[in-house]
Order: sequence, then structure tokens, then C-alpha cells
Amino acid sequence: MRRKNEAPVPVGPLLVLTDRRQATRLGLVATVAAAVGGGARAVVLREKDLARPARQELAVALQAVLAPVDGRLLIAGTDVGLARATGAHGLHLAAADPWPGDLTDLVVGRSGHDHDEVRAAAAEGAEYATVSPVLASPSKPGYGPVLGMDGLGALAAVTDLPLFALGGMTEESAAEALAAGAHGVAVMGAVMASPDPGATVAALLATMAGTVATVAGALIGTRR
Repeated sequence: MRRKNEAPVPVGPLLVLTDRRQATRLGLVATVAAAVGGGARAVVLREKDLARPARQELAVALQAVLAPVDGRLLIAGTDVGLARATGAHGLHLAAADPWPGDLTDLVVGRSGHDHDEVRAAAAEGAEYATVSPVLASPSKPGYGPVLGMDGLGALAAVTDLPLFALGGMTEESAAEALAAGAHGVAVMGAVMASPDPGATVAALLATMAGTVATVAGALIGTRR
């Protein structure tokens, strides 16, 4: 297992995944900038179908958006060279991606869909995992099987790894995901296709902050 980074990443309870095909109103960089303006502080650059130079250009542009707010950029996939060349903070690996060598200088998260994948991610040294699909996802219709909130809670109960619920996340379902035991939520279409990405992010964060406060208050009440 590799050494853990001292600073946990992603920052906060929200992880934004890019999809330029849905960010048609503003364009990808402007959509991410609006999301950052709304409070997003961690972004996963997907766009794995792009040629490396185009993807690198996007990474540099997103870094310029995130750096002023001490945000974090993660590169989807195993391209360690791209992450290091662009100053990204780490990688987000697919469930089937191999662990790409010594990564003590990078944060690494991984996608997971069941107990075995979540446990494997924790054992190899991932800092977090996204779990999906928690609910039916408009971005990936038919993708599944759907975990549901009970399935998410069961995964959270078997690991200390911070889990980000992915798939069908709205203000309501994000609150439910946190109550079920998720560390946070990961969103793609909800932000990428939003007519106002900043407002969408701000509303999600406000809802999740309220849920965290409610859960904490309930726990304190039971200990009195």
C-alpha cells in the first residue's frame, strides 16, 4: 500500500465530473468556472476520448479556474504523466484500471460499484471512492443495477473509505445519500447540463450542509 497523503482530497462533500457533451450552453471550461463560483472545489476531468494534447489543454484551463480557490483537479484514468505535467492533484481510476505505480505525490480515487470493489480500493491505498449508480442516472440511462440508498448505506458500513454517491444526485437525493452514510456526492449531468451551474452547486452544498448539521445534532442528542 502506498503512503497516504496528509491533506485529504477531494475537498468538501461535492465532486464534479466533467462532460463536455452536456456542457453545451456555456462550454466546458465556463461551466466548471460557474460551478467553482457556486462553491465547487474538486473536479474530475473525464473527456478520455480526446487526443492527449487537447485533454492537456483542458486540464491547464481547469487548473487556472481552480487554483485561485485552492481547488483540486483530478484526471480520470491512469495517465500519471498528464497529471504531473498539468499540476493536477491526482487521478480518478475506473474500477478496472490498474494501479499505475508509485503515486505518493498524487491523490488517487477509484470508481466502485459493490463491496468487493470498494474494499479493493481501500486496500490498495485510494483516498476515496465513488459508488454508482445509487439512483437511475439521466446521463447513463439503463446503467445499473441501481444500489439505492440502502445499498449505499451497506457499502458505507463496511469501509472507512470516504464514499461519494454518484448517479441521480439532486438536492433531495444528495441529502438522503449523506444521511445513508456517504461522505459526499459526485455529480455530472446535474451540473454540466444546468442552465445555471453555479446556482445548482450552491443549492447542493447548502442542502448537504443542512443535512450534516441535522445528523450531527441527532447524534449529540442521543448521547446526552
